[in-house]
Amino acid sequence: MDTRRVVVTAEAQKVVEMLKKEHGDLVFNQSGGCCDGTAPMCYEKGDFYVPSRNVKLGEICGCEFFIDKDQFEYFRHSQIIIDVREEKAAFGNSFSLEIDHGYQFITRSRIFSDEEYKELQKLEA
Repeated sequence: MDTRRVVVTAEAQKVVEMLKKEHGDLVFNQSGGCCDGTAPMCYEKGDFYVPSRNVKLGEICGCEFFIDKDQFEYFRHSQIIIDVREEKAAFGNSFSLEIDHGYQFITRSRIFSDEEYKELQKLEA
């Protein structure tokens, strides 16, 4: 039973590790929309100030992952799965670090089972 709130696919992990070699420590943030969109964004740690209203979901590849408070409420019963896809057309169209390498991080999710959610609540109590 994996009750981590955020996990990463093997393909996304390869891109994160590539970015860590190039940029050092990283931080992820998934905004609530508007100008930032709702895609997970990857920044050099220190280049992005996480809004105080955001919730830390966990870590992927040793990097903190934050999500907007309203998004957290939407995904409260779900495990966030960070994946990646090739996105050559988005070059320079985002501040997220992977874009200039022809990738875009995306969010998938799955709903926790009742058993998993009960276990998660115990862990977070």
